[in-house]
Amino acid sequence: MAVRAVRAGAIDFIEKPFHDQTLLDAVHRAFDQDADNRGEASRLADIQERLTRLTPREREILGQVVAGKRNKVIAADLGISQSTVEAHRAKVMEKMEAHSLSDLMRMTLAVDRAV
Repeated sequence: MAVRAVRAGAIDFIEKPFHDQTLLDAVHRAFDQDADNRGEASRLADIQERLTRLTPREREILGQVVAGKRNKVIAADLGISQSTVEAHRAKVMEKMEAHSLSDLMRMTLAVDRAV
């Protein structure tokens, strides 16, 4: 019964007889977990909204950057100059509010995992 309850989404399974404090602790854990889940959902929605601000070309550049390609390679693949790639990449960083390439990678990976 406990396994079935947890698989159905139960946070905890408390057997009778139980102490009042045991129930209160379980309720507090459930509230904490719900707050964490809501915070993560909000963060993912924020990242997704930032992604919608990108132009099609910026999304294309983002995909190549996340794939680990260098500006020079991206430029050759897309038939544009390296300075154009650098400009698009800077706009991507700005619109995504990423402070570093690792920030950008974490954001895109988080959204990919959620989908």
